[in-house]
Amino acid sequence: MVLVLSDDDVRGVLDLDPLAEAVEDALVAQTRGAVERPERPHYPVGAGVDGETGPDGGGCPDEQDARGTALAMPAYVHGAPYFATKLASVHPANRGRSLPTLHAQLVLADATTGAPVSVLGATTLTNARTGCIGGLAARDLAAGPVTLGVLGAGAQARWQTRAVAALADLERVRVYSPSDSKHDCVADLRAEGLTADAVDSPAAAVEGATVVVTATTSADPVVPANAVGPGTLVVGIGAYEASMQELPAALVERADRLYADVPEEAVETGDVAATDRTVADLVPLGALFDGTTERATAGPVADDEVVVVESVGSAVMDVAAATVVYEAATEAGVGTDQPL
Repeated sequence: MVLVLSDDDVRGVLDLDPLAEAVEDALVAQTRGAVERPERPHYPVGAGVDGETGPDGGGCPDEQDARGTALAMPAYVHGAPYFATKLASVHPANRGRSLPTLHAQLVLADATTGAPVSVLGATTLTNARTGCIGGLAARDLAAGPVTLGVLGAGAQARWQTRAVAALADLERVRVYSPSDSKHDCVADLRAEGLTADAVDSPAAAVEGATVVVTATTSADPVVPANAVGPGTLVVGIGAYEASMQELPAALVERADRLYADVPEEAVETGDVAATDRTVADLVPLGALFDGTTERATAGPVADDEVVVVESVGSAVMDVAAATVVYEAATEAGVGTDQPL
Protein backbone atom coordinates (compact mmCIF):
# COMPACT_ATOMS: atom_id res chain seq x y z
CA MET A 1 0.00 0.00 0.00
CA VAL A 2 1.12 3.54 -0.78
CA LEU A 3 0.07 6.59 1.22
CA VAL A 4 -1.41 9.16 -1.16
CA LEU A 5 -1.18 12.71 0.15
CA SER A 6 -3.07 15.44 -1.66
CA ASP A 7 -1.83 18.99 -1.67
CA ASP A 8 -4.44 19.76 1.00
CA ASP A 9 -3.14 16.85 3.11
CA VAL A 10 0.38 18.22 2.82
CA ARG A 11 -0.76 21.69 3.79
CA GLY A 12 -2.57 20.31 6.81
CA VAL A 13 0.52 18.72 8.39
CA LEU A 14 3.17 21.15 7.17
CA ASP A 15 5.18 22.92 9.88
CA LEU A 16 7.86 25.37 8.74
CA ASP A 17 10.18 24.87 11.72
CA PRO A 18 10.96 21.15 11.20
CA LEU A 19 10.76 21.65 7.45
CA ALA A 20 13.44 24.36 7.56
CA GLU A 21 15.63 22.18 9.78
CA ALA A 22 15.36 19.34 7.26
CA VAL A 23 16.18 21.66 4.34
CA GLU A 24 19.18 23.02 6.23
CA ASP A 25 20.49 19.51 6.99
CA ALA A 26 20.02 18.45 3.36
CA LEU A 27 22.01 21.43 2.06
CA VAL A 28 24.79 20.71 4.55
CA ALA A 29 24.91 17.09 3.34
CA GLN A 30 24.98 18.34 -0.26
CA THR A 31 27.95 20.59 0.49
CA ARG A 32 29.77 17.63 2.07
CA GLY A 33 29.11 15.47 -1.00
CA ALA A 34 26.90 13.10 0.99
CA VAL A 35 24.03 13.07 -1.49
CA GLU A 36 23.04 11.59 -4.81
CA ARG A 37 21.64 14.33 -7.01
CA PRO A 38 21.62 13.43 -10.71
CA GLU A 39 21.54 16.19 -13.28
CA ARG A 40 18.16 17.89 -13.34
CA PRO A 41 16.76 17.95 -16.88
CA HIS A 42 14.44 20.80 -17.75
CA TYR A 43 12.81 21.18 -21.13
CA PRO A 44 10.11 23.26 -22.85
CA VAL A 45 6.61 21.79 -23.05
CA GLY A 46 3.47 22.79 -24.90
CA ALA A 47 4.96 23.87 -28.23
CA GLY A 48 2.54 22.89 -30.98
CA VAL A 49 -0.25 21.99 -28.56
CA ASP A 50 -2.66 24.33 -30.38
CA GLY A 51 -1.60 23.15 -33.81
CA GLU A 52 1.19 25.66 -34.47
CA THR A 53 3.70 24.80 -37.14
CA GLY A 54 7.21 25.99 -37.74
CA PRO A 55 8.11 29.54 -38.78
CA ASP A 56 8.02 28.51 -42.48
CA GLY A 57 4.56 26.95 -42.14
CA GLY A 58 5.78 23.39 -41.78
CA GLY A 59 7.69 21.17 -39.43
CA CYS A 60 7.96 21.61 -35.68
CA PRO A 61 6.99 24.84 -33.92
CA ASP A 62 9.73 26.99 -32.47
CA GLU A 63 10.62 26.32 -28.83
CA GLN A 64 9.69 29.92 -28.12
CA ASP A 65 6.08 28.78 -28.58
CA ALA A 66 6.39 26.50 -25.55
CA ARG A 67 3.78 27.02 -22.86
CA GLY A 68 6.06 26.16 -19.93
CA THR A 69 9.06 24.30 -18.57
CA ALA A 70 9.03 20.77 -17.17
CA LEU A 71 11.63 19.44 -14.72
CA ALA A 72 12.54 16.03 -13.28
CA MET A 73 14.31 16.11 -9.91
CA PRO A 74 15.61 12.88 -8.29
CA ALA A 75 17.69 12.80 -5.10
CA TYR A 76 18.89 10.79 -2.13
CA VAL A 77 20.66 11.97 1.04
CA HIS A 78 23.12 9.35 2.34
CA GLY A 79 21.81 7.55 5.40
CA ALA A 80 18.21 8.69 4.91
CA PRO A 81 15.39 6.09 4.91
CA TYR A 82 13.84 7.33 1.65
CA PHE A 83 14.73 8.62 -1.79
CA ALA A 84 12.50 10.70 -4.04
CA THR A 85 11.77 11.80 -7.57
CA LYS A 86 9.79 14.96 -8.22
CA LEU A 87 8.16 15.99 -11.48
CA ALA A 88 7.45 19.71 -11.73
CA SER A 89 6.35 22.28 -14.27
CA VAL A 90 6.37 26.07 -14.43
CA HIS A 91 3.80 27.81 -16.66
CA PRO A 92 4.04 31.61 -16.19
CA ALA A 93 0.87 32.28 -18.24
CA ASN A 94 -1.18 30.42 -15.64
CA ARG A 95 -1.55 33.68 -13.75
CA GLY A 96 -4.06 34.74 -16.39
CA ARG A 97 -5.88 31.41 -16.04
CA SER A 98 -6.29 31.69 -12.26
CA LEU A 99 -4.05 28.63 -11.94
CA PRO A 100 -0.78 28.14 -10.03
CA THR A 101 2.32 28.77 -12.12
CA LEU A 102 3.93 25.73 -10.44
CA HIS A 103 2.59 22.17 -10.42
CA ALA A 104 4.52 19.28 -8.86
CA GLN A 105 4.13 15.64 -7.86
CA LEU A 106 6.60 13.51 -5.89
CA VAL A 107 7.16 9.80 -5.29
CA LEU A 108 8.87 8.84 -2.02
CA ALA A 109 10.38 5.35 -1.91
CA ASP A 110 12.14 3.12 0.63
CA ALA A 111 15.92 3.40 0.24
CA THR A 112 16.48 -0.20 1.36
CA THR A 113 13.91 -1.99 -0.78
CA GLY A 114 12.96 0.54 -3.46
CA ALA A 115 9.29 0.05 -2.65
CA PRO A 116 7.20 3.24 -3.02
CA VAL A 117 5.79 4.45 0.29
CA SER A 118 4.02 7.67 -0.69
CA VAL A 119 2.83 9.72 -3.62
CA LEU A 120 2.51 13.38 -2.71
CA GLY A 121 0.98 16.41 -4.32
CA ALA A 122 4.13 18.50 -4.16
CA THR A 123 3.10 21.99 -5.20
CA THR A 124 2.73 23.31 -1.65
CA LEU A 125 5.71 21.21 -0.57
CA THR A 126 7.88 22.83 -3.26
CA ASN A 127 6.70 26.32 -2.39
CA ALA A 128 7.29 25.76 1.33
CA ARG A 129 10.76 24.22 1.00
CA THR A 130 11.76 27.06 -1.34
CA GLY A 131 10.41 29.55 1.18
CA CYS A 132 12.80 28.04 3.71
CA ILE A 133 15.74 29.42 1.69
CA GLY A 134 14.64 32.98 2.37
CA GLY A 135 13.80 32.14 5.97
CA LEU A 136 17.13 30.45 6.69
CA ALA A 137 19.07 33.21 4.92
CA ALA A 138 17.28 35.87 6.97
CA ARG A 139 17.88 33.88 10.16
CA ASP A 140 21.64 33.68 9.60
CA LEU A 141 22.40 36.84 7.61
CA ALA A 142 19.86 39.56 8.45
CA ALA A 143 21.03 42.11 10.99
CA GLY A 144 18.32 42.74 13.57
CA PRO A 145 14.56 43.00 12.98
CA VAL A 146 13.57 42.50 9.34
CA THR A 147 11.82 44.96 7.08
CA LEU A 148 11.08 42.74 4.09
CA GLY A 149 10.65 43.93 0.51
CA VAL A 150 9.09 41.32 -1.78
CA LEU A 151 8.98 41.59 -5.55
CA GLY A 152 6.31 39.24 -6.85
CA ALA A 153 2.92 38.44 -5.36
CA GLY A 154 2.31 34.78 -6.11
CA ALA A 155 2.46 31.69 -3.94
CA GLN A 156 6.22 31.96 -3.51
CA ALA A 157 5.97 35.55 -2.27
CA ARG A 158 3.65 34.29 0.46
CA TRP A 159 5.86 31.34 1.43
CA GLN A 160 9.04 33.41 1.50
CA THR A 161 7.30 35.85 3.84
CA ARG A 162 5.92 33.06 6.05
CA ALA A 163 9.35 31.45 6.35
CA VAL A 164 11.06 34.74 7.20
CA ALA A 165 8.38 35.32 9.85
CA ALA A 166 8.87 31.81 11.25
CA LEU A 167 12.68 31.87 11.37
CA ALA A 168 13.59 35.53 11.88
CA ASP A 169 12.21 38.65 13.54
CA LEU A 170 9.91 40.03 10.83
CA GLU A 171 8.51 43.47 11.61
CA ARG A 172 6.83 44.40 8.33
CA VAL A 173 6.65 43.45 4.67
CA ARG A 174 6.08 45.53 1.54
CA VAL A 175 4.89 43.70 -1.59
CA TYR A 176 5.14 44.90 -5.18
CA SER A 177 3.74 43.37 -8.35
CA PRO A 178 2.76 45.19 -11.54
CA SER A 179 -0.69 43.59 -11.25
CA ASP A 180 -3.42 43.86 -8.64
CA SER A 181 -2.30 40.48 -7.29
CA LYS A 182 -0.23 42.38 -4.74
CA HIS A 183 -3.42 43.36 -2.93
CA ASP A 184 -4.56 39.73 -2.67
CA CYS A 185 -1.12 38.71 -1.42
CA VAL A 186 -1.14 41.40 1.25
CA ALA A 187 -4.67 40.47 2.32
CA ASP A 188 -3.57 36.86 2.81
CA LEU A 189 -0.50 37.88 4.82
CA ARG A 190 -2.53 40.22 7.00
CA ALA A 191 -5.02 37.42 7.65
CA GLU A 192 -2.08 35.43 9.03
CA GLY A 193 -1.26 38.22 11.45
CA LEU A 194 1.60 39.83 9.53
CA THR A 195 2.08 43.56 9.03
CA ALA A 196 1.99 43.88 5.24
CA ASP A 197 1.40 46.63 2.69
CA ALA A 198 1.11 46.74 -1.08
CA VAL A 199 3.30 49.35 -2.77
CA ASP A 200 3.22 50.92 -6.22
CA SER A 201 6.79 50.44 -7.43
CA PRO A 202 9.79 48.14 -7.04
CA ALA A 203 11.73 51.02 -5.48
CA ALA A 204 9.04 51.49 -2.84
CA ALA A 205 9.35 47.82 -1.89
CA VAL A 206 13.14 47.83 -1.79
CA GLU A 207 14.13 51.19 -0.31
CA GLY A 208 14.77 50.90 3.43
CA ALA A 209 14.31 47.12 3.41
CA THR A 210 16.85 45.06 5.34
CA VAL A 211 15.90 41.92 3.38
CA VAL A 212 14.74 41.88 -0.26
CA VAL A 213 13.28 38.75 -1.86
CA THR A 214 12.60 38.40 -5.57
CA ALA A 215 9.97 35.75 -6.29
CA THR A 216 9.11 36.08 -9.97
CA THR A 217 9.55 34.24 -13.26
CA SER A 218 10.99 37.32 -14.96
CA ALA A 219 13.45 37.31 -17.84
CA ASP A 220 14.47 40.88 -16.99
CA PRO A 221 15.75 42.41 -13.73
CA VAL A 222 13.00 43.44 -11.35
CA VAL A 223 15.15 45.15 -8.70
CA PRO A 224 16.32 48.75 -9.17
CA ALA A 225 19.99 48.39 -8.28
CA ASN A 226 20.31 51.94 -6.97
CA ALA A 227 17.42 51.40 -4.54
CA VAL A 228 19.28 48.69 -2.61
CA GLY A 229 21.15 50.38 0.19
CA PRO A 230 24.05 49.11 2.28
CA GLY A 231 23.13 46.71 5.05
CA THR A 232 20.77 44.77 2.79
CA LEU A 233 20.37 41.03 2.23
CA VAL A 234 18.99 40.19 -1.23
CA VAL A 235 17.56 36.71 -1.89
CA GLY A 236 16.91 35.78 -5.53
CA ILE A 237 14.48 32.88 -5.79
CA GLY A 238 12.95 32.91 -9.26
CA ALA A 239 15.81 32.61 -11.76
CA TYR A 240 16.83 28.98 -12.27
CA GLU A 241 18.10 29.02 -15.87
CA ALA A 242 20.04 31.26 -18.25
CA SER A 243 16.94 32.89 -19.77
CA MET A 244 15.69 34.11 -16.38
CA GLN A 245 17.02 37.17 -14.57
CA GLU A 246 15.62 38.97 -11.53
CA LEU A 247 18.69 40.83 -10.26
CA PRO A 248 20.57 43.46 -12.27
CA ALA A 249 24.20 42.69 -13.03
CA ALA A 250 25.32 45.81 -11.15
CA LEU A 251 23.76 44.51 -7.94
CA VAL A 252 25.34 41.06 -8.18
CA GLU A 253 28.70 42.61 -9.09
CA ARG A 254 28.39 44.93 -6.10
CA ALA A 255 27.67 42.14 -3.60
CA ASP A 256 30.30 41.84 -0.88
CA ARG A 257 29.28 38.23 -0.31
CA LEU A 258 27.51 35.89 -2.70
CA TYR A 259 25.88 32.62 -1.60
CA ALA A 260 24.02 29.93 -3.56
CA ASP A 261 22.22 26.71 -2.74
CA VAL A 262 23.81 25.06 -5.81
CA PRO A 263 26.76 27.24 -6.92
CA GLU A 264 27.53 25.27 -10.10
CA GLU A 265 23.96 25.79 -11.32
CA ALA A 266 23.36 29.28 -9.94
CA VAL A 267 26.38 30.60 -11.84
CA GLU A 268 24.59 29.72 -15.11
CA THR A 269 21.39 31.64 -14.34
CA GLY A 270 20.73 35.02 -15.88
CA ASP A 271 21.37 36.70 -12.54
CA VAL A 272 25.01 35.59 -12.40
CA ALA A 273 25.81 34.89 -16.06
CA ALA A 274 25.32 38.60 -16.82
CA THR A 275 28.27 39.40 -14.54
CA ASP A 276 31.97 38.57 -14.27
CA ARG A 277 31.31 36.39 -11.22
CA THR A 278 32.45 32.76 -11.37
CA VAL A 279 31.49 29.67 -9.42
CA ALA A 280 34.48 30.32 -7.15
CA ASP A 281 32.76 33.52 -5.98
CA LEU A 282 29.65 31.65 -4.76
CA VAL A 283 29.76 30.23 -1.23
CA PRO A 284 27.50 27.17 -0.78
CA LEU A 285 24.63 27.78 1.61
CA GLY A 286 25.42 24.43 3.16
CA ALA A 287 28.80 25.81 4.24
CA LEU A 288 27.06 28.81 5.78
CA PHE A 289 24.75 26.53 7.79
CA ASP A 290 27.49 24.07 8.71
CA GLY A 291 29.42 26.30 11.10
CA THR A 292 32.49 26.13 8.87
CA THR A 293 34.94 28.96 8.28
CA GLU A 294 32.68 30.78 5.83
CA ARG A 295 29.90 31.07 8.38
CA ALA A 296 32.13 31.77 11.39
CA THR A 297 33.80 34.72 9.67
CA ALA A 298 30.71 36.02 7.87
CA GLY A 299 27.95 36.79 10.35
CA PRO A 300 25.04 39.14 9.68
CA VAL A 301 25.15 41.74 6.93
CA ALA A 302 27.32 44.67 8.02
CA ASP A 303 26.11 48.26 7.72
CA ASP A 304 28.36 48.84 4.70
CA GLU A 305 27.66 45.51 2.94
CA VAL A 306 25.27 44.07 0.40
CA VAL A 307 24.90 40.29 0.56
CA VAL A 308 23.20 38.26 -2.19
CA VAL A 309 21.80 34.73 -1.96
CA GLU A 310 20.99 32.94 -5.22
CA SER A 311 18.64 29.95 -5.15
CA VAL A 312 17.92 27.60 -8.03
CA GLY A 313 16.44 24.83 -5.88
CA SER A 314 17.80 21.36 -5.25
CA ALA A 315 16.14 17.97 -5.26
CA VAL A 316 17.79 17.17 -1.92
CA MET A 317 15.48 19.79 -0.43
CA ASP A 318 12.51 17.93 -1.89
CA VAL A 319 13.39 14.53 -0.46
CA ALA A 320 14.12 16.05 2.95
CA ALA A 321 10.88 18.02 2.99
CA ALA A 322 8.83 15.08 1.70
CA THR A 323 10.23 12.85 4.45
CA VAL A 324 9.19 15.34 7.13
CA VAL A 325 5.68 15.63 5.68
CA TYR A 326 5.26 11.87 5.15
CA GLU A 327 6.26 11.10 8.73
CA ALA A 328 3.98 13.85 10.08
CA ALA A 329 1.07 12.57 7.97
CA THR A 330 1.65 8.98 9.12
CA GLU A 331 1.66 10.07 12.75
CA ALA A 332 -1.49 12.16 12.28
CA GLY A 333 -3.34 9.51 10.29
CA VAL A 334 -3.67 11.82 7.28
CA GLY A 335 -3.89 10.63 3.68
CA THR A 336 -5.31 7.64 1.82
CA ASP A 337 -3.70 4.19 1.52
CA GLN A 338 -3.91 2.96 -2.07
CA PRO A 339 -2.45 0.00 -3.98
CA LEU A 340 -0.46 0.79 -7.09
